[in-house]
Amino acid sequence: MYVTIGKLFNQTVQKFPTKEALVDASTNQRWSYQEWNEKVNQLANAFVESGVRKGDRVSTYLFNNMEFATTYFACAKIGAVINPINFRLKAQEVAYILEDARPSIFLFEEMLEPHVAAIQAKAEDTSFWCISKNCPNYAVNYHERMKDTSINEPNIEVDENDLYAIMYTSGTTGRPKGVLHRHRDMVEQSLACIAMINISENDIGLVGAPMFHCAELHCCFLPRVHVGATNVIIHHFDPKQVLEVIDRENVSVFFGAPTMWNMMLQQDHASYDISSLKYGLYGAAPMAPALVRACKEKLGVNLIQAYGMTEMGPAITFLSEDEQLTKAGSAGKPFLNHEVRVVRPNEHGPSEPEDVLPPGEIGEIIVQGPSMMVGYYNREDASKVAMYKDWYHTGDLGYMDKDGYLYVADRVDDMIISGGENVYPREVEDLLYEHEGVLDVAVLGTPDEKWGEMVTAIIVKKDEKLTEDMLEEFCKSSTALADYKRPRKYIFETELPRNASGKIQKFLLKKQFKRDREIQTP
Repeated sequence: MYVTIGKLFNQTVQKFPTKEALVDASTNQRWSYQEWNEKVNQLANAFVESGVRKGDRVSTYLFNNMEFATTYFACAKIGAVINPINFRLKAQEVAYILEDARPSIFLFEEMLEPHVAAIQAKAEDTSFWCISKNCPNYAVNYHERMKDTSINEPNIEVDENDLYAIMYTSGTTGRPKGVLHRHRDMVEQSLACIAMINISENDIGLVGAPMFHCAELHCCFLPRVHVGATNVIIHHFDPKQVLEVIDRENVSVFFGAPTMWNMMLQQDHASYDISSLKYGLYGAAPMAPALVRACKEKLGVNLIQAYGMTEMGPAITFLSEDEQLTKAGSAGKPFLNHEVRVVRPNEHGPSEPEDVLPPGEIGEIIVQGPSMMVGYYNREDASKVAMYKDWYHTGDLGYMDKDGYLYVADRVDDMIISGGENVYPREVEDLLYEHEGVLDVAVLGTPDEKWGEMVTAIIVKKDEKLTEDMLEEFCKSSTALADYKRPRKYIFETELPRNASGKIQKFLLKKQFKRDREIQTP
């Protein structure tokens, strides 16, 4: 039988029982693998005693903490299906997932209790567990409930093909869908990440990106446990704390979305010794070449990029550290045991996998690999479309170069059509990031009576002196951008809406501008 995630954990415990496994950076609480295993078994047994059966869902509405890490492996050992929920979601958004997933147990923490209080009465079949000291009267106290349970291994047989998780998509285009993954899928993902990133038991990884997101969970946290490395956890991302912890704990590996690396660059990073950082990983969103260069020059970090999506576990391509500048802007080559194609988009249905486009021509990115989802939970029709002919159709636009490197242009939904010409927002964004006065940028099409859509840039300033005229002159003088792609409108904002994985939520920006336009229309 192929190893499951629970067995993977047990194997590491057997090999490294006294090695430091988990560190809470805020409280300095530290567990060896053997100590952590006892906590995992106690919680697993508490779940079983509370009526959780194999295949039941257990939802977590938590920031990064040791309780999340413990719940993750407790579920894996008893065959419960973990459902990590985005801690940034509000009451009605969480209620939607609760109604869809129908978990047996729902774990939350004090900071998020107001949202839980607003919806818990409607979830009659769910038991709410609170991990904090001050628990409301409707919730079970997590620590009290597991305190007297057995530390012995739970006696439940879990198969490699059993469901392991329901992970809801980030919802950059609307309502999230529940992605179903099996144990074997994520063990395969972990093994490939270990090989691609060269992780070993000597590594110390910092968990700063959200653990509910598959990029941190499957590409970083799980592989480090797989090989017996140490995971240092911070409650949520804070750029100053990340630099402090890297310095203090001699962290060797850290993953962050591009916006997180950008925020670290704005700190007084020269005050910290981060020379222990062997690799800096990024993904969840593209990184502009200007930001890649800044991380290398100012932080001295060797970057590795992973491109993917929840449906694939997530990684489908990697760009190694020695290719960051020579192949700047690329998402890299296919992940181990994965095949990636760029095919001609089909306006009337799913793209045909055999209609492969030549190098340099933009089309839809599709992928096959061992970590592909089983499907969407309760969404059979959507599953058939997304997995047409056994290929996952990403909805992303991109192209392959002659060397086989993938370049992601944009989402199909984000492409701008102005005067009959296609404009891919990312190439405009990459140019604007080159301007020293730009901190953050999103480009989208806004309605225009003459051209259909107008290329519009929403800018967060790094330099308050930055003006629209300065940006206009910068774009006009560039040889990297055709005139029809140049923004015709600049809007300055204090921040851009991003989800917890760092992706800009352009659908929210589009809604905002549609609403503003309606208000202004007499």
